Amino acid sequence: MEKILIREKLLKFLKEDLGHGDLTTESLVPDVQTANGIIYAKKNGVVSGLDIAREVFMMLDNQTRWVEYKQDGEVVKEGEVLAEVIGKASVILKGERLALNLLQRMSGIATQTADYVSRIKGAHCKVVDTRKTTPGLREFEKYAVKCGGGYNHRFALYDAVMIKDNHIKLAGSIESAVEKARENIPHTIKIEVEVETNEQAQQAVKSGADIIMLDNMSVEEMNQAVKTIAGKAITEASGGITLQTITAVSETGVDFISVGALTHSVKALDISLDINYKKE
Repeated sequence: MEKILIREKLLKFLKEDLGHGDLTTESLVPDVQTANGIIYAKKNGVVSGLDIAREVFMMLDNQTRWVEYKQDGEVVKEGEVLAEVIGKASVILKGERLALNLLQRMSGIATQTADYVSRIKGAHCKVVDTRKTTPGLREFEKYAVKCGGGYNHRFALYDAVMIKDNHIKLAGSIESAVEKARENIPHTIKIEVEVETNEQAQQAVKSGADIIMLDNMSVEEMNQAVKTIAGKAITEASGGITLQTITAVSETGVDFISVGALTHSVKALDISLDINYKKE
């Protein structure tokens, strides 16, 4: 992720949390007091967001020291130390909640992604995310998916064409929708079409779609659609895919499996920060 973009986001988040200042810390902690903050995992998982957490503290005071014991994408066990932040106690306290909020959520996403990826080990297809992200956190959450071994789908509405059911209704047909899109986009942009039946898959192939999304199909229907498409387009399975069903979906021969639950229904990984004071 671009550092400028990260800092712009974090500045907004810090302003939201700090406002005019931390009443508790500024009332109790002298500015000269220093401390060590130990960040550690309280559950097993895959860590993501350590660089983001570091940046929170550095933005509050660029003299803060950060010692990293783990790296993003690493599997961590309960009790393992992830990083140590050393500097003004007031800075550690002011940045603690924002740093942990992001670190916990991103690690939760990385952990869940790794779980999905593990279910299709050996298959040729890849697990990808969706746009079902938390507003304001898309860059962070999609990065976390990569830390967990997944891949990113389109980032936003502006970087790929995805023709869904409502677009098709408005355009009149799959063929018409693809034709209109092709006339109005650069030649470097691919066109993806969402289909729900084998008949629509045939229409998408005929229209020249680059990617065909098999939406909310049963495994049997996906098998048939993959045979129909026969390599004439990239195939993507989507819609309600779970840890229990992803293995069977991967066996249909699809190229990608998109899972909204990687980001929209994730449990944060339990991570904590404990301070050991050092008096000067």
